Amino acid sequence: MKRNLLGDLKKWKDSPARKPLLVKGVRQCGKTWLLEEFGRECYGDVAYFNFEGNAALGARFEGDLDVRRIVSELGILRQKAIVPGETLIIFDEIQFCNQALTSLKYFCENAPEYHVVCAGSLLGVALSKPLSFPVGKVDFLTLRPMSFEEFLQANGEEMLCEHLRALPPYEKVSELFTERLETLLKTYYIVGGMPEAVQTWLDTHDIAALEKVQQAILDSYELDFAKHALPKDFPKLAAIWRSIPLQLAKESSKFIFSQVKQGWRAKDLEDALEWLLGAGLVHKVTKIEKPFMPLSSYEDQSFFKLYLSDVGLLRKMAGLPAATILEKSDTFREFKGALTENYVLCELLHSMEQTPFFWRSGNTAEVDFVFQHGMDIVPVEVKSERNVKAKSLSEYRKKYTPRVAVMTTMQNVGGGDVRKVPLYLLWQLEKYLA
Repeated sequence: MKRNLLGDLKKWKDSPARKPLLVKGVRQCGKTWLLEEFGRECYGDVAYFNFEGNAALGARFEGDLDVRRIVSELGILRQKAIVPGETLIIFDEIQFCNQALTSLKYFCENAPEYHVVCAGSLLGVALSKPLSFPVGKVDFLTLRPMSFEEFLQANGEEMLCEHLRALPPYEKVSELFTERLETLLKTYYIVGGMPEAVQTWLDTHDIAALEKVQQAILDSYELDFAKHALPKDFPKLAAIWRSIPLQLAKESSKFIFSQVKQGWRAKDLEDALEWLLGAGLVHKVTKIEKPFMPLSSYEDQSFFKLYLSDVGLLRKMAGLPAATILEKSDTFREFKGALTENYVLCELLHSMEQTPFFWRSGNTAEVDFVFQHGMDIVPVEVKSERNVKAKSLSEYRKKYTPRVAVMTTMQNVGGGDVRKVPLYLLWQLEKYLA
């Protein structure tokens, strides 16, 4: 399946300022496959090393960190020499070896001719801990679950994607395609973007087989809590994780620590929440009261929402039957807004590469997402169907007069001061902000 990050990897390879590369991303989002595919396409040889449970590999980094000694021993370990510029060195799950992380500094300074890429599902957790990390000596990329654009391509819709890319910003999408796109979007809500789930769906079109894979992924995340987090944090991690669908379904969707478990407070759970954030399993969207630059200066860290890294996993965790999405069931109405918000957030992370905020004015108005785009602060109102009444966005615009505002909807493209962007075209958002 095509992953858009492959283009960024190729740019990294050709960059004269190339440094060792760290690819972060939630477990099972396709990091290892992507790096090996990158190696197959762009190098004559791939040297793959996985640090998880591999003491013999970790021993190569004990003592001094002489890069040429390390590379020589790695070549002996794989029984094939590593050739500068021709061999791609992949260090997988590198967070399990602090000395290997530290060695990246010396690869950068003393042996830049070697092309080194590293991946880890818990890299964000490892990098948040105090250790001898090579600050300024590595490049970073983040791989996320497949975006809706990547999902379209996986479904054989490359020509449709090309057509949508070429569409002028204010030209409506032909009705020949809108029904197909809406159906595929609803399917994406069900399947999500985890590569194994997407492949299972493409191979079988069997909901039971799909949900078996999704449940296995969710189970593996909870096993990670038990395996890699501190024992005292495991019950807290599991409790926060399991509470997210319930908290998103609330009218305000504000995350409230006391609703995780009666008697638990913020100070009891903050470390566990940071672990989930570091692992990339959840995204934290905090409130701002004033949409001024820089947005982070106006955030209220005590008032936030938590979303999952993948909309399909959210659906599965919430126990929402796939049929309720496809058949427009009235019983789905309450949770539809939360599911759509989670989808929009994930698409914004893909296209804008920044975590947005949300705006709230007392108890009178709330705009779902706000982010900075160049010199603009852009508010985004999320509508899950064709309803375009947006009292909160109107209040925001009266108060702050933004140059551009966005409303996501199932309606077709619409211009003006409020850009109506169909939910199935959010991956083209940059074009509609121009």
